[in-house]
Amino acid sequence: MWTMDMLSLTTTCKMDLYNFPFDIQICNLTLQSLTYTEDQLQLTEDGDKDFTALESKKVFQTEGEWKLISINTTTTYSETLWINRSRSTFEITIRRRPLLYIINLIFPVFCVLVLDVVSFFIKASVAEKLGFKVTLLLASSVLLLILHDKLPSTSEKIPLIGVYCGGIFTLIGISILETIFVNFLISKGEETKSEAPAETKYAATGHDDGVDTFPMRIEEPTCTVNTQKKASLYWNRVAKIIDESFIVLYIITVIVFLSVLGKMWFHFE
Repeated sequence: MWTMDMLSLTTTCKMDLYNFPFDIQICNLTLQSLTYTEDQLQLTEDGDKDFTALESKKVFQTEGEWKLISINTTTTYSETLWINRSRSTFEITIRRRPLLYIINLIFPVFCVLVLDVVSFFIKASVAEKLGFKVTLLLASSVLLLILHDKLPSTSEKIPLIGVYCGGIFTLIGISILETIFVNFLISKGEETKSEAPAETKYAATGHDDGVDTFPMRIEEPTCTVNTQKKASLYWNRVAKIIDESFIVLYIITVIVFLSVLGKMWFHFE
């Protein structure tokens, strides 16, 4: 006598989050009875593979984060202690919908990086640029905290999204260090310029007997003045060269970093 019963099962699947949130998960679910033999219980799929996948996709319509790709079913028979048992293996392939993570995490981090690059071209003092960059660094640290809350801690490898956020955080930190160094060079040049004496000084001399007084010109050593002015120009020139060279190198590094990471991120497809 053949009977058909409905059974609801809850199971877990080990996930590989290396490509999170653009990851595809493949879960294998194996069903086998340890009590009934092949003659007493046979595990078969309800309909063909396309019908099973279609009916399962209707259930998955209420699940916003995951999209069902396919379900493959394989029925085999195993022999244990001369007893044959029926075994069904379901290979379930699902894909994560990444739109929520793109809007809430990936795009904001990218905007922070773009603002950091644009800050090099702002016509403002170095101190103002430094304050702006520190604000961007704080914003990126907040986004890293959001990533820590959203990312499940079940992956053995560091996810690429962690490399993405951590790399941008490091780039902004290096940019802040470069701005501090340029500010130091400019301040050194201004200090050298402020210490330069006037080229000439005037002193009034005369007598109390009503004779007209005439100013007397006191010459200062011009070599010291020229040396200090050259030193001031030298430090300003060094700061400008370092800043311009760093901008070019920084932009190239950002392009290479995003290109390599993007190729790795979408390579699984």
